[in-house]
Amino acid sequence: MRQLKLIWDFRGPDSEKIAEHHEIHLKEYIAINSIPVHKTGVETISELHTVAYMVVDEGDMKPIRDSLKPHRGQVYSE
Repeated sequence: MRQLKLIWDFRGPDSEKIAEHHEIHLKEYIAINSIPVHKTGVETISELHTVAYMVVDEGDMKPIRDSLKPHRGQVYSE
């Protein structure tokens, strides 16, 4: 099954701190709802752009997407 990377973008001088904090909330949501997630993380794109993300199976994506409203998504490959 394909894996999808759900992405939340944060911009500005505090984007890294905000993305790190958002990842904490993603992990809480995963634990509370027993969601099968492969990976979460934070990636710094530039000094003013950082993303928080989670990787899920394509079949599990729709309810997560509808609940958490990521800014975008893409097919995940390591």
